[in-house]
Amino acid sequence: MQQRIFGPGPRRLIRDGVDVAALAVADTSATRRRGLLGSDGVQGALWITRCPSVHMIGMRYPIDVAVVDRDGVVLLVKTIKPWTGGTRFRLRASATVEAAAGAMSQWGIGPGSVLAIGG
Repeated sequence: MQQRIFGPGPRRLIRDGVDVAALAVADTSATRRRGLLGSDGVQGALWITRCPSVHMIGMRYPIDVAVVDRDGVVLLVKTIKPWTGGTRFRLRASATVEAAAGAMSQWGIGPGSVLAIGG
């Protein structure tokens, strides 16, 4: 059976002004609702707009998430597990960035980092 890998997206994930990864943006209700569901892995990252929290119901693999405010400031970075993981709603949260487990650390992303969507 062939693995379904999400990405890489056509955009770029920028951390503190530095290009760190390929990026897809989920900015419609359908793409936000789908997220990484149905995939077996992810290349790069997925930026989910208007998404203050996520759950892992239906997911097959662990992921890293970075919850950001509307200025792109990272409020939380967390590795979450399939089926049982998730993040809590945060009042200041505007979007969630999802990537393969371990990617956020590899890319130097932590609380206080500033993320942006690049061309």
